[in-house]
Amino acid sequence: MSKIFAHRGFSGKYPENTMLAFEKAVEIGVDGIEMDVHLTKDNVLVIIHDEDIRRTCDGEGLVRDMTYDELKKFDASASFRGVYGFCGIPTLREYFELVKDTDVITNIELKTGIFEYPTIEQRTIDMIKEYGLEDRIILSSFNHFTVKRCEEIAPEIKRGFLSESWLIDYGKYTAAQNVQCCHPIHCSLTKEIVDEMHSAGCEINTWTVNEYKDIERLSALGVDALIGNFPDRMIEKLR
Repeated sequence: MSKIFAHRGFSGKYPENTMLAFEKAVEIGVDGIEMDVHLTKDNVLVIIHDEDIRRTCDGEGLVRDMTYDELKKFDASASFRGVYGFCGIPTLREYFELVKDTDVITNIELKTGIFEYPTIEQRTIDMIKEYGLEDRIILSSFNHFTVKRCEEIAPEIKRGFLSESWLIDYGKYTAAQNVQCCHPIHCSLTKEIVDEMHSAGCEINTWTVNEYKDIERLSALGVDALIGNFPDRMIEKLR
């Protein structure tokens, strides 16, 4: 059965990438949580999707141009503003404190597709090791050079190549780079593509799976993990 991962936490019902969304995902019993990590001006690892805070917060500006003390003043409630009260931008450390004593797998997407954030790979891996979470982490990125840097630093930690393109021989390419996981957009997956990835020995963790029909189709194809905003729907359908 496909594993159930909460995309940016339980983001369908709670503000994305906030501690509230992560707590609610853990409460309902997900197998894993996917989230996005950036680096602040003063080198704090923070969890937020966009490079600019304007979409999800009551402010604007680039994460990399602000200190954490500046960032933590903003409400990251996005479209839920006023519903759950103030929800700040969490640090990766706060998140690890939440999941360290659980069995939850964490898929960390390193957001180096626009800004590379020198040292983000080392800092993230150092914190993973500090908490002893190496066997419950997947490090992924659309920047495949970032994923390879993670391999150089900590080859024992599982890695994934993200893509939202229809790639030829995605599995073969991934395996050739000694990367264990393919993280494709779900609409690009057919039986032939899934079979190619699995025949190459790759784990398939696909995103963003929200509709019942897609949950059913992808599970039937044997995808290893479904990453979606409504993990409750996946639990209802699959369990």
